[in-house]
Amino acid sequence: MEYTGSKYIGEYVDGRMEGKAKYILPTETVYVGDMKDGMFHGDGTLYYPNGSQYDAVWENGLAIKGTYTFADGLHYDEKNWHYCDGYDRRFFTEIRNGLKPAGMAQLTNMDPPRKIPKGWYDCGDGFYNPVTRVIKDYRNRFLRNADDDEHEWITRTCRKGYNEIVGHRPKL
Repeated sequence: MEYTGSKYIGEYVDGRMEGKAKYILPTETVYVGDMKDGMFHGDGTLYYPNGSQYDAVWENGLAIKGTYTFADGLHYDEKNWHYCDGYDRRFFTEIRNGLKPAGMAQLTNMDPPRKIPKGWYDCGDGFYNPVTRVIKDYRNRFLRNADDDEHEWITRTCRKGYNEIVGHRPKL
């Protein structure tokens, strides 16, 4: 683990990670659950830095079945997914808390929306600078470089920071 940047807090059997454990990855994602022979095995949950989590049953390091919960409490349902589809365009916070009066519509599921640096985009897991093609997390740490496909998708679909009233276009 000294080579991977991970941290293990848990039980060992014959020198191998096995039993109840907490495993912290270098990305700050944390696994809490059962381990067997150095792998996730049994019931366990991955807690992501953005507040979301994945509860699963694991077998030899692979998730057999599980449920994903977004940071705002929305549960992902692969078969009956009705969130933000063609029939209901409300954000989950609007479904949970109700719609706001006319003129106060939400721009994102987060209310108030994040302040985006001028010229950058909010791509969901961080901010994207289209000039350098670098994506940094919301704490300004490097995440990745965008390839051509991701660059095109972000600049076409994501919110862009414009001016001091970030997230709103300037009046024409």
